[in-house]
Amino acid sequence: MYGTCGCAGVRARAVRRRLWAVPASHYRAGVDLFSHSWTALRTAVDELSDEDWQRPSGCTGWLVRDLVCHLVIDAQDVLITLVTPSDAEPTVDADTYWNLVDPPTGEDPLDALVPRLAAAYGEPRWLKFHFDDVGSAAGRAAVLADPALRVSTRDDVLTAGDYLTAYVMEWTLHHLDLIAHLPSATEPPAETLAAARASLERIAGTRFPASFSDKDALLVGTGRRAPTDAEEAALGEAATRIPFVLG
Repeated sequence: MYGTCGCAGVRARAVRRRLWAVPASHYRAGVDLFSHSWTALRTAVDELSDEDWQRPSGCTGWLVRDLVCHLVIDAQDVLITLVTPSDAEPTVDADTYWNLVDPPTGEDPLDALVPRLAAAYGEPRWLKFHFDDVGSAAGRAAVLADPALRVSTRDDVLTAGDYLTAYVMEWTLHHLDLIAHLPSATEPPAETLAAARASLERIAGTRFPASFSDKDALLVGTGRRAPTDAEEAALGEAATRIPFVLG
C-alpha cells in the first residue's frame, strides 16, 4: 500500500515565486494559527476510536493509522527545523515554501514505508502515545520559538514564523484527510480553513469562486475530491489546472 497525499513530501519540481512581503506583526498571528490548527488536529486524533484507526483516510492507499504515523514524522520535522538555525538570507516564505508538483504516483519509497511503520506499532494505543508525545513537544517548541529566527529545512531558509505559518496548510489538509471517512468527527477550525484557502489561492495564482466554502476549495483545489458539474462550471478555466498538488 502507498499513500498519495497532495501535501508534504519531497519537492519533485520547484516552482519559484516571488517572496510575499508580510508585515512583522503577522508573524505572531501565523504562529498562533499553527498552534490552533495543530491542537485541533491532535484533538481529532485523540478522539479516534480503536475501529477508526483501520478506516481509510483521505490519502489514497493510507489508513487512518498510516496518516497518523506520517504526522509523527511531520512533528519530528518541526522539532528538527526549529533547532536548525541559519545565518543565510531567507529563500522562501510561508507560501513559497510550498511548490506545485506533479500528482503523486505512489512510487515514493517513503510513502510505501509509512504503512509498514504504522503497522509495526501493533495496537493503536502505542501509535497514539507516540503521536501525543512528539506532537506535544512540537506544539511547545512552536510556542517557544522566536518567529524572527531564520531556520533551514529542505535546502531552504525561512523565518521560524513563516515556517510555522506554512504548516497551517499541512495540518489543515491532513485534518481533512483524517476525518474524510469519519462523518461525525470535528472539522478543522474555521480560521485555519480560511487561512489555508487563502494560501492555496496565492500559491496557485487563482481565486476560487465565492460559492465555494473554504473546505470545498481545499478539497477540490488539491484534488481530494472531484468537483461537481456546478463547481466545475463555476471554476471556469481554473478547472483545467486542478489539482494543485503541494510538495
